[in-house]
Parts: sequence; C-alpha cells; structure tokens
Amino acid sequence: MIALLLRDLKLAMRAGGGFGLGLVFFLIVTTLVPFAVGPQSDLLASIAPGVLWLGALLACLLSLDRLLALDWEDGTLDLLATAPLPLEAVVSVKALAHWITTGLPLVLAAPVFGVLLNLPAPGFFWLVASLAVGTPALSVVGTFGAALTVGLKRGGLLLSLLVLPLYVPTLIFGAEVARRGAQGMETGTPLLMLAGITLATIALLPFASAAVLRVNLR
Repeated sequence: MIALLLRDLKLAMRAGGGFGLGLVFFLIVTTLVPFAVGPQSDLLASIAPGVLWLGALLACLLSLDRLLALDWEDGTLDLLATAPLPLEAVVSVKALAHWITTGLPLVLAAPVFGVLLNLPAPGFFWLVASLAVGTPALSVVGTFGAALTVGLKRGGLLLSLLVLPLYVPTLIFGAEVARRGAQGMETGTPLLMLAGITLATIALLPFASAAVLRVNLR
C-alpha cells in the first residue's frame, strides 16, 4: 500500500494535479472576490468563511478527473483489480494521495488566504480545523465520483455534476464551523456533524467505489 501511495503521489505531481494547481486556483478565488464585492472590510469579514470553503471545495474538484483516468488508460487499473490488494484498499489509497496533494496544502495555506479576505482573528483556528476535518470527505467523495465516470470520454463535466451535490453537506457544515468560530460562537455542533460526515464517507464510500469499479472493469 505504501508503494502504491508513493506512486500515486508522483503521478499526481507529474500529471499537473498536484498541490500547485489547487493552491493557484485558491489564490485566484481569494484575490478576485475583494474586487468583485468591493473593499468593505466588514462585508469581506462576513463572507470570508464561506468564500474560503467554496474555494477549497472547487480546488479539490479540479484534479478529480485524473484520479483514475490515467490508470484506466494505461491498463494499470486492470492489474490493480487482480492484485492481492483489495480494490477497496486501492481506492482508499488513491483518495489519501489526492488529499495529501490537494487537500492538505489547502489546509496549510488557508490562514494566509484568510488574511486577504479580512477573516477575523478568532476564525483562523476554526477555518483550519474545519478544513482539516472536512477535506478528507471531499477526496473520498471525489474518488467515488471518479469511479463512476472512469472510462467515459469527456467525463470531467459529468464527474462535476455528480460530485457537487454530494459535496453540499460538507460545505454547509464546514463553512458554518468557520463562520461561528470567526464570530466567537459555539462551534461544537457543526464540527461534530462535519466529523460525522467525514467518518461516514471514509467508512462507506470505498466499498461503493470498489463495487462500481468492478462493474466498469467487466
């Protein structure tokens, strides 16, 4: 599994789906928003949690179409399906690789981008905490979507349409944690809901992704 993880990390970097692409997109979003809404500090502070979470979500979405497509094209996916390693473990490793190359850099860079949107000081910790808890769910759900569309020509648009509705609960509770934290309010309930969503996706979706892949590989 470690060898597969290292291989996927290298492929993600070489294929242009590494952390650089997501960070650049995240930076573009946080830079353009002040130009769009104006320089009002109070307005930027109020919308910062939602904008930052939406930017992180869309940045995670950018590289999903390459998550399984490269292995499908060169036949590696067929070999992995017949390997001693269970297919559920394969998709879990791929989701982990996607999170390391996309989600983790966004978590680490979020405080810097929060400054650009005038995020209140109490909100920085909760923004990072919510992204750290919620972004793994984005990668796991994205892996499920990639498994559904693997092998389809121009499946990137279909993948986005399938995955975005599944991202909505994570977006709602993640942004709510950051918003409440920025306003000094209690964050326990939305944070627990966010953690529950992440744990549920990690526990269930690898099996669903593996089942879909077995059907597509027949």
